[in-house]
Amino acid sequence: MRRTTTMGLVLVTTSALALSACGGGGFDSKSSSPQQSSGPAKLQILIGTSGDAETAAVKAAADAWSKKSGNTAEVVVASDLNQQLGQGFAGGTPPDVFYADAARIGDFAKAGNLYAYGDQVKDAGYLDSLVQTYTYDGKLQCAPKDFSTLALVINTDLWTKAGLTDADVPKDWAGLETVAKKLTSGKVTGLVVGGEWARLGVFMRQAGGWVVSKDGKTVTADSAENVAGLTEAQKLLKAGSMKYAKQVDAGWGGEALGKGKAAMTIEGNWIRGALKNDFPNIKTKVVELPAGPAGKGTLLFSNCWGIAAKSKNQAAAVDLVKSLTSTEQQMTFAKAFGVMPSTTEGAKQYAAEFPDDAAFTAGGEYGTGPVNLAGFDPVMSAFNTDLEQLASKDPKSILATLQKNGDSALKGQ
Repeated sequence: MRRTTTMGLVLVTTSALALSACGGGGFDSKSSSPQQSSGPAKLQILIGTSGDAETAAVKAAADAWSKKSGNTAEVVVASDLNQQLGQGFAGGTPPDVFYADAARIGDFAKAGNLYAYGDQVKDAGYLDSLVQTYTYDGKLQCAPKDFSTLALVINTDLWTKAGLTDADVPKDWAGLETVAKKLTSGKVTGLVVGGEWARLGVFMRQAGGWVVSKDGKTVTADSAENVAGLTEAQKLLKAGSMKYAKQVDAGWGGEALGKGKAAMTIEGNWIRGALKNDFPNIKTKVVELPAGPAGKGTLLFSNCWGIAAKSKNQAAAVDLVKSLTSTEQQMTFAKAFGVMPSTTEGAKQYAAEFPDDAAFTAGGEYGTGPVNLAGFDPVMSAFNTDLEQLASKDPKSILATLQKNGDSALKGQ
């Protein structure tokens, strides 16, 4: 079973290391010319994988590009992607192309490990939310590979048993409170979620807040909007109509839903495969998360195709990435292992082909990813620790600590 890490990162169909982030700025008008060795290029592609289907699909795509281009591309499956990338960067022998964890984009860029080739692919039609996700220091660092978002996943049998209909699908926080209460009965909790920012952060976004400003230059953790968002989550926790997964002896929201301990959960589209494999008899419906005072809000997770600053085959690597992120190829990936395409056209095609996942696709238009600033991993990890005590701890105090830690990290940029 795939679960969230301490950073709230779900490692499922998007890839073994899917994470997205919010960043700032537009495109930098300057870009260094790509390096290219003479003769056919020999590229190494390092990936994390959700399983055999993803590995086979990426290898097939790389082989197809190799035959067409006259170059070669070897796909290497990492046992620990971040560790192997770190070793490659430190040793001066990184892979040419790799899955890049968006929360690490700032760290990689600041250290000079990335070739920022975004201006060469910016016309591919990527979703604006993903362009923002991979923009750091005013530059689009890499091409978004795919994406996932969070939505409200409902056990339809429990929904019907509680006397609820389609007309009761929550559109706002008041509606969520109402149905969560009605669905809470006996051993069933109305809403079960992971107790980390990568789930509870949706309430902050729906209230109009977030950890940093849109341009990534200011920490905005202790805003009134964020207080309102966490206060709403706390209200649900205190009412007993929302619980954390570990409170119902589940590893994550999907497991709680599958075991009948939750009537609803907030999860991403990776839940489809997990429920099919582990709980095939559970019937679900997916809807967009209810809006908050500031409107709709969700969190977005993704990978990008990073290219190493020290690669001697950057021109060929960019050509490979263009092939891998074409709408046709991304739809092939989607059918093979469930990820959603990173382009506007691809997202439209995906929604048409998989209408039951329309709520996940819609989130791509307004989703926000994790902070991608250098040095923020420990800040967000500490935030998770505090969120574990949200039911009894003052949201203002939690956010004041986040603000303090974030300001300290930002000073180190």
